[in-house]
Amino acid sequence: MSTEPEPATEDTTHAVDTGPETPGTAETAGAASDERSGEPTEGGGGSAAQVAEGGPEAAAQVSEVEAELAAQRIERERIERRKAEKQGPIDAGGKLSGSAADLLAAVRAVESGERPAATVFGAPEPARRPAPEPVRPPRPVPAEHSAAPAGPVGPAPEAVQGVRRVLAEGGAPEGLAPQTAALLGEGAQDALRADPWLLLRVAGVRPEQADGFARALLGAECGPDDERRGRAVTVWLLEQAALAGHTALELPRLTATLAQRGVPDPDAAVQSTLAEGEALAFQDALEETGARREGEPDAEGEEGEERPVRVLIGLERYALAEESLADGLARLVNSAPKQDGSAADWEQAAASAQGSAAELIRAVAGHGLVLHTGGEASLAEPAALLRAAHALGLRAWAAAPGPLGRDRFAALLGAAPAEPSSSGPKASPAVTVTGLLTGAEGPGRDADGALDLDLLVVVDAPQLDVEAGALLAESLPDGARLVLAGDPAVLWSVGPGRVFADLLAARVCPQIASRRPDPGPLGELVSGIGIGELSQVEAPGKEVVIVPVRDAGEAVHRTVQLVADSVPRAIGVPAEETQVITPGHGGAAGTRVLNAALKERLNPGPGRFGGFDTGDRVVHTPASGRVLPGRVVTADAEGLHLSCAGETVIVPRDQVEGSVRHGWALTAHQALGGRWPAAVVVLPGDAVQALSRPWIYTAFGRAARHLSVVHGVEQALPRAVAEIPAKPRTTRLPRLLAPQIPTTD
Repeated sequence: MSTEPEPATEDTTHAVDTGPETPGTAETAGAASDERSGEPTEGGGGSAAQVAEGGPEAAAQVSEVEAELAAQRIERERIERRKAEKQGPIDAGGKLSGSAADLLAAVRAVESGERPAATVFGAPEPARRPAPEPVRPPRPVPAEHSAAPAGPVGPAPEAVQGVRRVLAEGGAPEGLAPQTAALLGEGAQDALRADPWLLLRVAGVRPEQADGFARALLGAECGPDDERRGRAVTVWLLEQAALAGHTALELPRLTATLAQRGVPDPDAAVQSTLAEGEALAFQDALEETGARREGEPDAEGEEGEERPVRVLIGLERYALAEESLADGLARLVNSAPKQDGSAADWEQAAASAQGSAAELIRAVAGHGLVLHTGGEASLAEPAALLRAAHALGLRAWAAAPGPLGRDRFAALLGAAPAEPSSSGPKASPAVTVTGLLTGAEGPGRDADGALDLDLLVVVDAPQLDVEAGALLAESLPDGARLVLAGDPAVLWSVGPGRVFADLLAARVCPQIASRRPDPGPLGELVSGIGIGELSQVEAPGKEVVIVPVRDAGEAVHRTVQLVADSVPRAIGVPAEETQVITPGHGGAAGTRVLNAALKERLNPGPGRFGGFDTGDRVVHTPASGRVLPGRVVTADAEGLHLSCAGETVIVPRDQVEGSVRHGWALTAHQALGGRWPAAVVVLPGDAVQALSRPWIYTAFGRAARHLSVVHGVEQALPRAVAEIPAKPRTTRLPRLLAPQIPTTD
């Protein structure tokens, strides 16, 4: 999970290990707080509609918001297809008893149309049935056929007004009305009055706030044992777990946390949630060292003992995405890649490359899925693969999760980033994942709805979450090759899952580890951090500078001094090419405070455009997990005009506060995918809890020429590097892949 919390934010879900990345207090009601791993989504983290921005002229190109909405439509259609395909009961992995058996019996009974049974002792079933042959799933609808620009979409004004009245009645901030109406849809006013705890679905609202709202509306009818409250808190905890990176939670952990949240009967709350279809239950068989396989006869010829299982509860959205991802990857691995070029041609291409680049080309020649690992310098190897594929006549493309990674890889290829809707012979082969999936960038789709390509190289692959990974896997045509390339030591994805790490652990396809080291003192420093060692490096050119500070106030002062004066004067890197990185948005030296100080020094102004002025450096978040760096160009009646990654983006006035932040200082997750000539990493004393080896590795690795560390955490820095790895995430991908794909040695 992420290590970038609001330092002052309370950890609300210890038992589910969601860490301190939980929604903020009423101060941010109606706006998502910085709950998603350092996300800049102060507003609307849970609702893409709230943070969607107006794009450039519709006749010219597909805008960011249209691309995002199209991706969401594709995702909803995919989930509906998956729901329709799930005809049988949930697979089991062994006998259960007690509450776990009751829960699973309820699920099966709901699926069959019967009432939930009190208890059940079913015969063991396999954890997941392997598909005998890879089956091509229905392809997502091409974006150009489903994303016709239709202007901003939102709830009707009368619906918002009705919700506003209910909120006022219950003492909740009326500013929540638009988002609540959008989330609850038609009849939102009546639904909210009938079940006040539905307010908990709004990003930034906490259980105690929803409880107060319910008490005001229901009076004496309101109680902690209300079934509606139990369901709402269960779903909220699963959503918090997803924000922390989990795709599901183990049942004992979930029920323990429900008890902490004042739910009198946690088992009943989970069962009610399952019965209402708001979550799904799964059983995963647990592997035991030296244990026989289920059904395998022992020495006396008797049937082997049943393996233990774990019961997982997850939101349908992420559960189906993870299953879809596993099916798509299994199809790639089990299908023979398209014969593009002879074996001799591929071998000649490999022979012309060097070292691990040659190994990568050979692996891609014969396999549908290949993993490539390495640091920043290793990106030269996927670039060599792409060039070799083009020389062989393959339709080869590279995609990055965000525009920072896309532009960085395009520069390595010596090409300009792809323009939206460009797919001609002069188009750059580097695109964003969202642009590729929606058709805004890249080759578009063929007549069957699959991506019109033979090879896809995804760089910065650790940033892929299960939903993006599932859409990519489903969109690839039969016989295509997929390469996932990235640095396994960086922070994992903002969204749920750990796709790249899970695939590395599953060992279901070739893995090529680059032998190309990152050069210079910075490369030596970051490489050491990756293996848990914070060593002093020789930096004759002031590549690495440590600036000790005593408190947060001094940290802010020294940071501004470094960016505005010291680094430009001593290193020759101007302020606009220096990026400040800090562990969180809040706190005395978080992004908010640092950005305010940096704006005052670098671009002072009254903030006449909703707190922004022309020339301000910003980050725009069109949806949770999407970060677009840019600058303010102007503002008018339409909204705030930004220049983001070479495109003009217009953010409507009512969405500016929730989706635009100043960008001189970022969190490490926001900075993922980018590199700057100089980076200033700020480590104030109140950031100790946020530090981990992946966070430090990621933050320090954003510097290309110079790194300044504003150091106020003393021995916490080497301790974090040596002792604090990434927090584990509960995912199902390896177990879903196991019965479908044999492991490789």
